[in-house]
Amino acid sequence: MVNDRNAVFEIEFEVRDYECDLQGIVNNAVYQHYLEHARHCHLRSLGLDFKAMHERDINPVVSRIEIDYRKSLTSGDRFSVETEVSMEGKLRVVFHQTIRRLPGRELVVEARVIGTVLHNGRPVPPPPELLEAMAP
Repeated sequence: MVNDRNAVFEIEFEVRDYECDLQGIVNNAVYQHYLEHARHCHLRSLGLDFKAMHERDINPVVSRIEIDYRKSLTSGDRFSVETEVSMEGKLRVVFHQTIRRLPGRELVVEARVIGTVLHNGRPVPPPPELLEAMAP
């Protein structure tokens, strides 16, 4: 795992057999699991605790995902997920993510994930700790 407030967060994985469909490639829905896990690891590396936020009724949620599938991964492939996070306006948190096959870093997936923070079920600006964690 790599994280520095001025760097892209990166985490490595390996495709497991059961993540592949009948065609022998990773099922398209599985890529969303990879992306989500990387986002959670990224935020955790910045010191953000989802459970503690939830206990304060501050709940980050995904509102939109755009995914461009470029290549397919197959069982046993090693790959990395890179994540950058930024703000778009006052309410939207945007994660720009890529999945790259290793070791050559071939682009597999590009994604743009838009989220917001809910408090008492309503969108609110992210809490100060999230804004501070995203600051360069």
